Amino acid sequence: MSRTAMADIGSSPLPLLFRRRSSGEIRNLATVSSSILPAFGTVVDDGYSHLKKYVIVPYDQRYRWWQTFLVVLVLYSAWASVFELAFNKTARGPLLIVDLVVDVFFAIDIVLTFFVAYLDKSTYLLVDDHKKIALRYVIRVWFFMDITSTLPYQFIFRIFTGAWHDGEVFSFLNLLRLWRLWRVSEFFKRLEKDTRFSYFWTRLLKLLGVIVFAVHSAGCFYYWLARHHKTPANTWIGTAIEDFKHRSVWLCYTYSIYWSIVTLTTVGYGDLHAVNTGEKIFNMIYMLFNIGLTAYTIGNMTNLVVHAAVRTFAMRDALNELLRYASKNRLPEGLREQMMAHMQLKFKTAELQQEEVLQDLPKAIRSSIAQHLFRRTVEKSYLFNGVSEDLVSQLVSDMKAEYFPPKVEIILQNEIPTDFYILVSGAVDLLTYKNGTEQFLSKLGAADMAGEIGVIFNIPQPFTVRTKRLSQVVRISHHHFKQMIQPQSEDGKIIIANFMKYLQGLKEDVLQEIPFLTELLADQTQKPTEQNEEQQNRETLDSQDANPEGRTGTSSLPGESTIRVIIHGHHPSQGTSSDRLGKLVYLPDSLQDLFNLAEKKFGKRGSTILMADGSKVEELNVLRENDHLFVV
Repeated sequence: MSRTAMADIGSSPLPLLFRRRSSGEIRNLATVSSSILPAFGTVVDDGYSHLKKYVIVPYDQRYRWWQTFLVVLVLYSAWASVFELAFNKTARGPLLIVDLVVDVFFAIDIVLTFFVAYLDKSTYLLVDDHKKIALRYVIRVWFFMDITSTLPYQFIFRIFTGAWHDGEVFSFLNLLRLWRLWRVSEFFKRLEKDTRFSYFWTRLLKLLGVIVFAVHSAGCFYYWLARHHKTPANTWIGTAIEDFKHRSVWLCYTYSIYWSIVTLTTVGYGDLHAVNTGEKIFNMIYMLFNIGLTAYTIGNMTNLVVHAAVRTFAMRDALNELLRYASKNRLPEGLREQMMAHMQLKFKTAELQQEEVLQDLPKAIRSSIAQHLFRRTVEKSYLFNGVSEDLVSQLVSDMKAEYFPPKVEIILQNEIPTDFYILVSGAVDLLTYKNGTEQFLSKLGAADMAGEIGVIFNIPQPFTVRTKRLSQVVRISHHHFKQMIQPQSEDGKIIIANFMKYLQGLKEDVLQEIPFLTELLADQTQKPTEQNEEQQNRETLDSQDANPEGRTGTSSLPGESTIRVIIHGHHPSQGTSSDRLGKLVYLPDSLQDLFNLAEKKFGKRGSTILMADGSKVEELNVLRENDHLFVV
């Protein structure tokens, strides 16, 4: 196959777009690079599903194996071409038969190339027209080079003349086989992009191959210079081996490789050295080449080593910066240890962090992964028990996964409620602080929630949440949670019902930390009875259609309001100290009902309702959720 065909087809991302009945399935998409992409707006139709007969798909698995087999033959050709130039008497021995067999395989590949479809860059479609494929291959220089590097010139001369040619011309023509080395380069490019193989070892094998070929070529050319010198004894090898031309080929090859390695590594023992002018010139050229080869090898090895340790360097730099910050600001030892533990865990679990791994993927794929990882956990949490599948899907897609090391605060008491958490794994403690003393309240495990009380009531977080061991959580933003719940009225009712049921099951010592919870739960217990009474009143009023004057002045029934407000029994100028906490209540239907409710809560009758800024409330329909009202 030609080099341009490999570049245009073999490295294209077609498996993502094409499915052929005549081709084998590609089981690992990592083996296909994406050097060619369609322009934006390009329409790819489905005409690819019917290729013409006897057309080979370039990414067919069997064709890929054929290309890999040819790479092995290329390695032999590269070794034999230079070897036969230096030791020409081997060119008519057993190596001749091997060369002929190898040339036959490359001749077959030339024929196959006339049947391999190629990618049209203008339409981004596979071209399967035999005439176009053949014309494209023949008019390019790659066809000429493939032919000239495959012809067995020595054997053809033998057929036409009946004798072997003893000159060097055919040995130099055989060097055209080095043209095939481009296949090795393409092969390693494909391996480097294939995640099934280690990039480090693939790159190392490529560097080793370059060095071995350089050593082999230099040794053979150096021997060729000695063999063609007019005075064999006045050569680098002639001073070490008498009559070397009639000695064993492998003995001379060993000396050549020994000299090449010693020179390449700049050891220079001096036992084999240049004697005549031609050898000295070749030595100078080879040593200059070695400078570049050594720089290339050292540079690549350095990149491989640094790449393997780059994360370690980044972690050490981050930890050092953290220590300098802690020392400069004189942070306490406990807080410093928490910072260090969190930073170390961040680097250890970097490959597991959802944001870092999935940020470059399309949203649909990220959502599918999140559904697979966290959907079951969300469904097990009490708050979302019984809600619709759509809401669960939206919640899971918007969650952020995080890891926390042991003994680290996830939530601090009295902080602003911006997020709440669902535990995926691990365990946390629910804590509170009274008079500077830490008190343990309860323990939470997998599928339990933390921080939701502060988020739903929109109050400062009532508890501190601290991890007991390494814990994984998913975080839900307060803002996003409200956006998803607002259009889902039925799901909102289910969530509120689940939440109230959870609150009713809390321990007494936990309820005491939130003063208004006890009264709120008592009101919720009475609410169903009041709603039944109001339903009866509504039926009575509906039956009095003949006497509209008998209706009450209010247009809405008590209990229908869903607005919650916080009422206080003092003037707003007196502040809201710990002993003057308000009462969270549902807004009644009238001012008179609000006065009655305030009298029930605070034990005294008020006559005026003020806002926090001192303004007087005259109508209830201007109030909003969580407004503070002061009844005086």
